[in-house]
Amino acid sequence: MAPDPNIYIGLIKAKTLLLGLIIFLFVGCKSAKTITGEEITKDIPAKTIIANHYKNKLDFTTISGKIKIDYSEGSSTQSVGVSFRMKKDQAIWISAPLGVIKAYITPGRVSFYNKLQNEYFDGDFSYFSDILGFDIDYFKIQNLLTGEALFDLRELKYNAQPNGKYYELTPKKSSEILKSLFFVEPENYKLARQQLSQPVEKRLLDIHYKNYLKYGDRVLPHEVGIMAIESMQRTFIEITYKNIEFDRDLNFPYRIPKGYDEILVK
Repeated sequence: MAPDPNIYIGLIKAKTLLLGLIIFLFVGCKSAKTITGEEITKDIPAKTIIANHYKNKLDFTTISGKIKIDYSEGSSTQSVGVSFRMKKDQAIWISAPLGVIKAYITPGRVSFYNKLQNEYFDGDFSYFSDILGFDIDYFKIQNLLTGEALFDLRELKYNAQPNGKYYELTPKKSSEILKSLFFVEPENYKLARQQLSQPVEKRLLDIHYKNYLKYGDRVLPHEVGIMAIESMQRTFIEITYKNIEFDRDLNFPYRIPKGYDEILVK
């Protein structure tokens, strides 16, 4: 199924709850070599680029490590480091220092709590899907974490052309409602950038994978920049990944403390 015209753009509308879920959910890698590229001069069909993108999906059992997140909106800025664990297709877990904030996401459940405000959320993905304007699930988040397209690029037809160090993909059928643009790096066919906009609504979402690190035969993002614009409001998120390890035996300690107030949504 082709993406809904509002795909991604609803991210701009998501505030405290959604940021609590999304901005912590990224992975990276340590002891690795930065991938660099040169200008591309060779044309490759879009179908081949997309096929290679999915051929090179990350193979792992578990990932664990730390993430540094810098967030700014207007005059408000924040910086935080979190611990991160993920078991492929099963669980994503994050914890801020001293467990002040914890989140636990599975294919059927989204849950997190905040000790500073004595509150928690525990439910399915439907609330977040309503905010975003499209169906979000565990597997879309997992794809985003590993530098792959949020929705399936094989479901639409694209034009491809070299653009600097990357291949640029644009849909063959243009939409006046939603404009989309994708850049793919040529060495491992990971996403370098995803950009979607609604010009009439003055909305833009730009996810920029600034560089990748190669750890053996595994390739993961190292730094990610996210810019969301709605009218005159701009939100920036910078993410740096550190100390990642693969395929360790992990546990996912999570229990909502007693006496906390539930975050109720309509």
